[in-house]
Amino acid sequence: MDEETIVYALPNRTTPGNPVLFDEAICDGCNRCLTVCLEDVFIPNPQKGKPPLILHPDECWYCGPCVDDCPLPGAIRLNHPLQQRVRWKRKDSGGHFRV
Repeated sequence: MDEETIVYALPNRTTPGNPVLFDEAICDGCNRCLTVCLEDVFIPNPQKGKPPLILHPDECWYCGPCVDDCPLPGAIRLNHPLQQRVRWKRKDSGGHFRV
């Protein structure tokens, strides 16, 4: 009789940052983001139909293939750290804004 092997994967939460946000109402768990991620940040969710787990959040480059290749618009989005968000300045008024 074969013994069942149990494997545990715990996220590496060394910072409060969350580089990728999934909308669980839209994401169908296709795991396409897993295959295109350059840094292997994700692992498949053991629950079928759920968004992938972010195993290594500090390794994310915020490069965007996971968002670009997702077949369901709005299911995944990048959550850039505040220090990395671009701020623009209007020439006419001098007011600052973010995209």
